[in-house]
Amino acid sequence: MDGNGRWATLQGKSRIEGHRRGKTSVRVIVEMSRKLRIPYLTLFAFSTENWLRPHDEVYALMGLLETYLIAEQPKMMRYGIRLQAVGDRDRLPANVRRTLEDVIELTRDNNRMTVVLALSYSGRDEVVRMANKIARKIGDGELQPGDIDEEIVSNHMDTPDVPDPDLLIRTSGEMRISNFYLWQIAYSELYVTPTLWPDFREREYHQALMEFQRRRRRFGRTDEQASEPARLNAGSGGSES
Repeated sequence: MDGNGRWATLQGKSRIEGHRRGKTSVRVIVEMSRKLRIPYLTLFAFSTENWLRPHDEVYALMGLLETYLIAEQPKMMRYGIRLQAVGDRDRLPANVRRTLEDVIELTRDNNRMTVVLALSYSGRDEVVRMANKIARKIGDGELQPGDIDEEIVSNHMDTPDVPDPDLLIRTSGEMRISNFYLWQIAYSELYVTPTLWPDFREREYHQALMEFQRRRRRFGRTDEQASEPARLNAGSGGSES
């Protein structure tokens, strides 16, 4: 969800105000995804690199996260939304971690839509943690080196029960993936928009989805074999942010 700070600078406001407005965009996109019956939406909310930002900004972001979780929890239950999180939760402030884990537990049986928050997340860190998990199982005799294949790797990533994203949306015009889902986005369609996250609302999301529908996803096949336009299927995934 990139561009909160730049939006605030352009508006002559504080960076925190940019994050507050960005929180509204989160609500809008989750609600629109629910109405469109997109079953999986991932939001890249806070990277491991974001811990390097000024303390006051990090503190405010954590506060916004906690208030968002508390405010949205009743709606998640009403609409059957399951919350999950990926990343290093141990680095989160204790109160934020407790609130996050409470909402995850409360919504665990909801099955109409899954929202995944990437918090204190790094794609490279996830790959390292995956390798360590597999190495420990090999050391304990639960796995043999020859057992390792794509399925084994996927099952030891942070998202074993979440389909790989079909569409990756990058706001703010930056032409990079910023250390996000390095394994999972191997075949994701990429969509880059110059719109800053606080201004990314229904119209911009609709444009991204319409562009996705015009894509032809080959997965290594020929044009003739891949004759159907792209579709967000039951294994669809969502947005970077």
